[in-house]
Amino acid sequence: MIDHYEFGKITIEGKTYDYDVEVRWNGEVLEWWRNKGHVFGIEDVKRAVQQEPDAIVLGTGANGRVEVPREARSFIEEKSIKLIIDKTEAAVESFELLVEEGNEKAPQKVDGLFHLTC
Repeated sequence: MIDHYEFGKITIEGKTYDYDVEVRWNGEVLEWWRNKGHVFGIEDVKRAVQQEPDAIVLGTGANGRVEVPREARSFIEEKSIKLIIDKTEAAVESFELLVEEGNEKAPQKVDGLFHLTC
């Protein structure tokens, strides 16, 4: 699904995006932006949580500069959603592994929120 990530760009199914994106297990790609700069707040993850995924993957940027406060983590985990937080390159790899077909141990419904810079 995700073909390539590099600082400032992500290519998904042949289309390149130069803005932060939310990627869903079904191939849907949505423009996404955080309300408070380099912080994942509850409002920033709410749309993903409403999809009732098995897992949410947060890409915190190339250098991992986006913070994920305890409140946002708790908001996701209280809904029994697996949460993975990592620098965007590693987060993309985690997302891909989780949506891989035939992996019985991996969740089927995965939502990825990826910050493409910093």
